Amino acid sequence: MEIIIKNNYSEISSESAIIIANQIKAKPDSVLGLATGSTPIGLYEELVRLHLNEGLDFSNVISFNLDEYVGLPKEHEQSYKMFMQNKLFSKINIKEENIHIPDGSLPICDKCEKYESSIKSFGGIDLQILGIGSDGHIAFNEPSSSLGSRTRVKTLTQETIKDNSIFFNDIANVPKFAITMGVGTIMEAKEILLLASGKSKAIPIKKAIEGPITSMCSASAIQMHPKTIVILDEDAAKDLNEQDYYKWVHRNKVKFN
Repeated sequence: MEIIIKNNYSEISSESAIIIANQIKAKPDSVLGLATGSTPIGLYEELVRLHLNEGLDFSNVISFNLDEYVGLPKEHEQSYKMFMQNKLFSKINIKEENIHIPDGSLPICDKCEKYESSIKSFGGIDLQILGIGSDGHIAFNEPSSSLGSRTRVKTLTQETIKDNSIFFNDIANVPKFAITMGVGTIMEAKEILLLASGKSKAIPIKKAIEGPITSMCSASAIQMHPKTIVILDEDAAKDLNEQDYYKWVHRNKVKFN
């Protein structure tokens, strides 16, 4: 695991955008796993800038989003479909047929299995972007989620509902269920890029990076992934015991191939 500690959120966004841009340039038909929430917004803004100002080409990129609320209309302003459309897709040249977002409309039936099959049909995810919840979850893999889990419907915790209520007029309007990639699905990505910013993420980041690998903190599974990059700001990194070492490693990074 490579841990990069930047000064602030803006630097996180710039650094992560460079990584993704390099991935697309190396493989124009890259399969990207995309996240929602407040953390990746700056990243998406930077990718849009790279597209408009430097010609970063998304025409052959395939995308798979991590999750979607169950029962929320696709056109609802807080659906993740609309989030992605407003923050990224409408501003770059990605093809509509290359965009994949879990279908949270009822009934769910075999939609989870079909989503898994679709990911596999494109050869798996090349680079998966992740945020982290205040309880250490990735996607909507709440505490006690199996580390081998696949795409499925999850019941959201009261803490997650409270965290997400900032995007809704009333906490009562926050959906209680979501369709989400499983931890096992996420771990099959060839590379993982986890982003975290702010003091509220310090405790879950410490658990994920330096704590035990446990289903009570699904983000801790990334410790087992062979190619993970974690980009943090100083606030999110403040509780890490080995932060000085992580900074030392990054400053003295040498490529041997």
